[in-house]
Amino acid sequence: MNSKLINEIRSKITLSNEQKDILIGLMLGDGCLESQNKNRTYRLKIEQSLLHKEYVDWLYKKLKNLVLTEPKIKIKKIGDKTYQNYGFQTISCSQLRFFAHQFYDQISKNKKIPKIIGRLLNPLALAVWFMDDGQIKSIKHRALLINSQCFSKRDLGLLRKALKDKFGIETTLKKENTGYRIYLLSKTISSFLAIINPYILPSMRYKLGRINTLPKR
Repeated sequence: MNSKLINEIRSKITLSNEQKDILIGLMLGDGCLESQNKNRTYRLKIEQSLLHKEYVDWLYKKLKNLVLTEPKIKIKKIGDKTYQNYGFQTISCSQLRFFAHQFYDQISKNKKIPKIIGRLLNPLALAVWFMDDGQIKSIKHRALLINSQCFSKRDLGLLRKALKDKFGIETTLKKENTGYRIYLLSKTISSFLAIINPYILPSMRYKLGRINTLPKR
């Protein structure tokens, strides 16, 4: 596609409130923003296991006005094992710059939690975050955890405070070799489930394990 047509598409891009909420969830999760022009514009990269095809297709549908090509299967080899991933990327545009500046340290390029996270969080963002990085602790437990190892302990303090102050969701941190995971305390799991239920896709409910008792939407 020629650059003139891409620029025309780029000039017409506006982000809906729903798209902004999804982007916040993706920034907390596995979404990746990249710039190739000194932070003037950014593109979003989405890549998940092929098992999460329904979820990736849902994201593609929601962000379609930012994307030129449909999601594709990608083959990856790690050692002797071959993996099938599935994903897409958006075009580079200035509309994503706010999210990059909020969720990335502009010097180290590492992900961070913005100081205004309490204003940004909402039920859809929480649901996207959980679909990206949430899981049941094990088949023997009812505890939920969220893989948040890419964030510092200090940043996770900001996030945990926002969860408690805005939604009454209480959490704790568990140290791992690669960082810290967020654990949802059992006394607030029911509240958390009620918040995210309207947005959790059927194929992602396996992440709830034994507590997958949410009513169908």
